Amino acid sequence: MAASAMKLAMAVACALALASACHGLQLGYYKQSCPRVEAIVRDEVKKFVYKDAGIGAGLIRLVFHDCFVEGCDGSVLLDPTPANPKPEKLSPPNMPSLRGFEVIDAAKDAVEKVCPGVVSCADIVAFAARDAAYFLSRFRVKINVPGGRLDGRRSLDSDALNNLPPPNFNVNQLIGAFAAKGLDAEDMVVLSGAHTVGRSHCSSFVSDRVAAPSDINGGFANFLKQRCPANPTSSNDPTVNQDAVTPNAFDNQYYKNVVAHKVLFASDAALLTSPATAKMVSDNANIPGWWEDKFAKAFVKMASVGVKTGYPGEIRRHCRVVN
Repeated sequence: MAASAMKLAMAVACALALASACHGLQLGYYKQSCPRVEAIVRDEVKKFVYKDAGIGAGLIRLVFHDCFVEGCDGSVLLDPTPANPKPEKLSPPNMPSLRGFEVIDAAKDAVEKVCPGVVSCADIVAFAARDAAYFLSRFRVKINVPGGRLDGRRSLDSDALNNLPPPNFNVNQLIGAFAAKGLDAEDMVVLSGAHTVGRSHCSSFVSDRVAAPSDINGGFANFLKQRCPANPTSSNDPTVNQDAVTPNAFDNQYYKNVVAHKVLFASDAALLTSPATAKMVSDNANIPGWWEDKFAKAFVKMASVGVKTGYPGEIRRHCRVVN
């Protein structure tokens, strides 16, 4: 009876999306082996984010792009090599827009000086994103992120193309893409709120949001036309803020922009096309503190996707190359 009760408790924990309980991750994982690791990472993130808020937005995007491809295993950090000339970071969804690699390098170097060979790059990516959200939200978004991820050895550009949802997905495609990672529709809506910070290349939205008929606010469309070429090219592809109202604040303004039809991506606008997701957008826009709390929970679920806690995972000595 006791064993059955234990199995039931574990099943309930997984069903309630306490992902860390299902994947061998633990809060305070480095308490004995490297007790200062999270403080060290936070100090490095703070240095960079206070100089350039865009780096913070990049770190939040970095963990998403890591976790959706091969799980949260630091595979997005790997540089090209003769044996693997096209890793994830060179894939179109990541190149040239993905940012924050230098922060991970700095944090890893600082950690290695204190605790060599102990802390994975995958954990540093998750901790750094957590800290970026904390600083950009002016300390409102507080996330308890467990540790214990190991670093992966596979990194292919095609995996990124096949797993990262593009900016033109409709709501059903978005729900399906997130469901494939064990995340539900509310997680998708809540995590989309990260588009409240950061910038986007014009090529990601002009063709289907500005040049073609869409539900975009007319004044906002004219604003974008002044900043984007009608036909962006690799040599002429400017960036614009994803949130024109509070561009450097990690807040719920994104949802107010969705309601006002002042968002860049078709996938952002798509959140209004389903009654269920439209209600979530409205709640996130209008209930103080609602989104911040939801984001903290959804982040922990996302940062537990496909983690490696045994073979073939490893703890890389340098985040850009496998051991």
